[in-house]
Amino acid sequence: MDSFEINKIIAAILMVALLIIGIGKISDILFYVEKPKTPGYAVDAEQVVAEKANNSETVEEKIDIAALMSLGDLAVGEKVFKKCAACHSIVKGGKNNIGPALYNVVGRKIGVKNDYKYSKALSGYGKEWTFEELNGYLIKPAKWIKGTKMAFAGLRKEKDRASVILYLNQNSDNPLPLP
Repeated sequence: MDSFEINKIIAAILMVALLIIGIGKISDILFYVEKPKTPGYAVDAEQVVAEKANNSETVEEKIDIAALMSLGDLAVGEKVFKKCAACHSIVKGGKNNIGPALYNVVGRKIGVKNDYKYSKALSGYGKEWTFEELNGYLIKPAKWIKGTKMAFAGLRKEKDRASVILYLNQNSDNPLPLP
């Protein structure tokens, strides 16, 4: 290979580099974008928080508990309750484990069982374990009652929740009538 061919190769590489740089400069001129003085977007945090609060109040869902309870099945409830049985007993006169005994729980005031130490969130909640409360709580306990010490992830499937609620209601001295 003689020196003339090496010069042609180097010249071709330099021409490609100049062409790329030139195209970049020309495109900057053709497609000019004015850059902002300060990068980013100004967000009014108070306004965002207020909008979220308004949206959460208006989006609050009402669940047709009668339709939900019609999905339930006692056999499925007994099977799904085995997840709960690691921490709760369901037999009459059963003792408290990690969680309180759940016999007679449906219709009982929340957080008042005398021989169990509830979290402040549950003991101060002030409601009863209705079908609606149990459904909401079983979806995700920590989200339904903030500050509860129950670390259960929740039951996503509606049929599972309805079945467990039916099972809990059945394990009572006086089961409540279904809605």
